[in-house]
Amino acid sequence: MDLREIKKLLEAFDKSTTNILEYENEKFRIYLDKSGSVQNVVQNTAIQPAQSDNAALPVSQKVEAKVECEVEGEIITSPMVGTFYQAPSPDSPPYVKVGDKVKKGQTLCIIEAMKIMNELEAEFDCEIVEILVEDGQPVEFDTPLFRVKRV
Repeated sequence: MDLREIKKLLEAFDKSTTNILEYENEKFRIYLDKSGSVQNVVQNTAIQPAQSDNAALPVSQKVEAKVECEVEGEIITSPMVGTFYQAPSPDSPPYVKVGDKVKKGQTLCIIEAMKIMNELEAEFDCEIVEILVEDGQPVEFDTPLFRVKRV
């Protein structure tokens, strides 16, 4: 479950009449309770931006959200502000896919900044576990892009 899915879950829960929601899988656990005070505990840097999302919830509905993530791997983040592209052109295959083994120096993606295409290269040999952003999505400095496992 990525940040967008968690946001959708929070929005649906906020609009529902349900007071408690708990979801768990092998990677993480989420517990939502409308009867508690506003709190948000996040244990994974990949989804830290979710902390500010609770501030947008109506004050009349207090929501407690606890997200515990136990996900293996390291996060590769954006070194700059720009637009994330998985491939060199729209009709080209992506540089990497989930499950690909990548060598140090291999291109992972392109970050377009001010009409300049900047290739992001792997700093170490790894396997792509998860791609955390969509193709064409704007990214900021330190936005999580890939979850990888060193090989």
